[in-house]
Amino acid sequence: MRTCSCVTSKRRKLSYTITFLGDEEMRKGIVFLVVATLGFLRPVSTARADELSELKQQVETQSDTLSQLQQRIAGLEAEKKEGVALPGSLKWYDQIKMSGDFRYRHDHTDEESSSTSGRWVNGVDRHRIRARLMIEAIVNADWDVAFRIASGSGSSGDSDTASPISTNQDLEDAFSSKHLWLDLAYFKWHPEAKKGLNIFGGKMKNPFYRVGKNQLIWDSDLNPEGIAVQYVKPLSDVDNILLRGGGFWVDESGSGVDTSLWGAQAYLKHTIGNPDYVLAGASFYDYGNLESRGSLASTYSSSTTFFGNTSTGTPAVFKDDYDIFEAFAEYGFKCAGLPLAVFGNWVQNVVATTSNEDTGWLVGGKLNKIKAPGSWELVYDYRYLQADAVVGGFTESDFLSSRTDSRGHKFALQYQLAKNLRAGLIYYHLKDTSNSSSSGRDLDYRRLQGSLIFKF
Repeated sequence: MRTCSCVTSKRRKLSYTITFLGDEEMRKGIVFLVVATLGFLRPVSTARADELSELKQQVETQSDTLSQLQQRIAGLEAEKKEGVALPGSLKWYDQIKMSGDFRYRHDHTDEESSSTSGRWVNGVDRHRIRARLMIEAIVNADWDVAFRIASGSGSSGDSDTASPISTNQDLEDAFSSKHLWLDLAYFKWHPEAKKGLNIFGGKMKNPFYRVGKNQLIWDSDLNPEGIAVQYVKPLSDVDNILLRGGGFWVDESGSGVDTSLWGAQAYLKHTIGNPDYVLAGASFYDYGNLESRGSLASTYSSSTTFFGNTSTGTPAVFKDDYDIFEAFAEYGFKCAGLPLAVFGNWVQNVVATTSNEDTGWLVGGKLNKIKAPGSWELVYDYRYLQADAVVGGFTESDFLSSRTDSRGHKFALQYQLAKNLRAGLIYYHLKDTSNSSSSGRDLDYRRLQGSLIFKF
């Protein structure tokens, strides 16, 4: 009975001890609890005590190891969120962006002949490629520079120049190597102190807005050379006024005055709701010293064509000057759940001497938007250009080979096959109206293009 009383007393003391163990001591206390209980129930040898001491040391070591692992995991998670910093020698790479595209195209053209012996000229088939590589670099918070090299066909007998309105390269000439050209080279100033202001200098992308990306005045591949300014001024949460202007050097003359181009544009965009919007604006383009000078085509090819513009004299020169007024509008909304934009353009050369050959216009629409694989978009426009409405050779290259004095339909369908890969199909059904006075009829012109476009 005395022994039981003693054991009972010791057990009671042990329960009091467990009650006062803190949460931080719980893991180590479990070990001591087992040891103490066994000690009260039976004698413990010196060897057993050594084993318990060793077990205690192992528990403490494992606890320290677990704590270190938890700290390491926390550090790795923090590094993952912040990203791995590049070495100092590679930090320039963060300031460089590279992009580009490659297009393979089959182009078939049928053109009606003015000859009475046969209606159609033999159809022409071409296989063409286009390759472009763009490099953009951040200089600092306010300045960027950009360069792009592109394919393109040089003129016959002149390897220093190529067409300003096309980067297509025909697959021809007995597997000969093809040229690459400096297609873009410009700086961009966008001061943080003046939000919405952008100034460009060099050979740049066309800075003027084109509703529906139409090519009534400017081919989409035309990259003017000079200085341009763009400025966006918010008028309210839903209204913005956009101003654009620039001065460009069309051709430098060593023996006479230079040919230049000055342009100004303003338009207002009103956001109705996502994605509905409406915009309207006007532009004015003033060519300096174009009247009485020779063909612009002669500056980059052996051709002396005026692309439908009226010429006079021997050798031939431009008959008129070109001061072009443009009015445009665009309305975007949803139709049957798909985004739809309708647009229109009207142009007039206000200084043309032949008053009934000074006007052009275009109407069109764009349905849906190409983006993810399986998406598509359809674009249509109809245009009418009189001979001296715009400068021939700068309008769309594929529309009757950039000639004015023409009219007709354009259908364009694009389909996204996979990420960064799309297929395109374009059909032109046109009329060449330049021969109507001599032959008594407009001549048909039909063109079909199928393309694969790879982007990276």
